[in-house]
Amino acid sequence: MPAALRVSAKGARVISAGIHMSDIPSFPYEILWEERSLGSVANLTRADGEEFLALAPRVPVRTEINAYPLEAANTALEDLRAGRFSGAAVLEVGGE
Repeated sequence: MPAALRVSAKGARVISAGIHMSDIPSFPYEILWEERSLGSVANLTRADGEEFLALAPRVPVRTEINAYPLEAANTALEDLRAGRFSGAAVLEVGGE
């Protein structure tokens, strides 16, 4: 999240959507300055995840990931909206 804040525009909102994530490291306030904010969403409960993982081998579940560098977030959204891929778009942040 600190890396995402560093490259975010004024007023940006950086969202975490992981089920199980590591702690956010401390970071200087200056990268949160200018109305940037952090947020999170909870899509599933732990029980939901455990039930899904128990079911996955029987289905079978195949994942498709389309990785984009953080700087290409707008391209990822455009590709997603246009249906240019199936699966999930993942923004890669290096160094944090």
